[in-house]
Amino acid sequence: MAKSVDEFNKKRLRSSNITVVVSIALVLFLLGLMGLILINAQKYSDYLKEQLVVNAYFDENYDAKDSAKIAKQESDAVQQIQKMESVKRTTYISKKMASSEAKKSLGINSEALFEEDIFPASVEIALKPQYTDSTKIGAVLTQIKAVPGIVDVKNDSDSQKIYDNLNKILKWILAFCVLFLVLAIVLINNSIRLKVFSKRFIIKTMQLVGAKRRFILKPFIIEAVVLGAIGSFIGLLALFGVWYYFTTAIKTPFVQDTNQYIWLVVSIFGVGLFITVLSTIIATWRFLRSNVDDLYYS
Repeated sequence: MAKSVDEFNKKRLRSSNITVVVSIALVLFLLGLMGLILINAQKYSDYLKEQLVVNAYFDENYDAKDSAKIAKQESDAVQQIQKMESVKRTTYISKKMASSEAKKSLGINSEALFEEDIFPASVEIALKPQYTDSTKIGAVLTQIKAVPGIVDVKNDSDSQKIYDNLNKILKWILAFCVLFLVLAIVLINNSIRLKVFSKRFIIKTMQLVGAKRRFILKPFIIEAVVLGAIGSFIGLLALFGVWYYFTTAIKTPFVQDTNQYIWLVVSIFGVGLFITVLSTIIATWRFLRSNVDDLYYS
């Protein structure tokens, strides 16, 4: 009879441990998946924002005898713009290059139908992602226009609206990540509480026979660390499987930034351990402070 009771208790304990590990793994997998989406959404958003091109035009009305002076002025202007904190890269477009590009765009091959060098020289400017939103780009355009030799600055207003919407999308993704973190804390905490609840009489019995609280807490914390580590490892393993599938089988262009992935792995593993241990301490401490009669109504 005693043997059957022990076997039943072992099966129940094993089942409880499996439930806790599966809960931790599933929750952390979903949390890690949201982290992957956030990392790649941020990087892809930055890539798109870098495609926002600002065109700064030089004065096209000058005497031929001043060509050398104007060329030096344009070169200095390009260097000055490149040194600006908001600028990622610059591309100088001469009058000849501008005319050539216009011919290609219009499909005109004949020199007779197209007067050469009718377009002004310009510099194509790609801004850093953090300077492309509507709250900062105005100041950047003003700064570029103040450069000697620049007579006009233009940017694509339609693209500007798209990039502003990208910022809103990223904020929503970040909000969902925070929501998933809260859900992870709640779900893991509930699983741990149920596991500790099943041992509430053992906790109180140990306390009644004179065991100190630290002594009672120690095995529960060790078990929580082991279960948290196993659950985190399984969750990360599943996450790596999904990542490998999308990057190899489907050829999805995931961000190749090792540092960010390392931080994501460390964060997920740390969150799993922290929540598991903290929930175990809180749940165990609750029963340590309760009366014997309260155990029947907890």
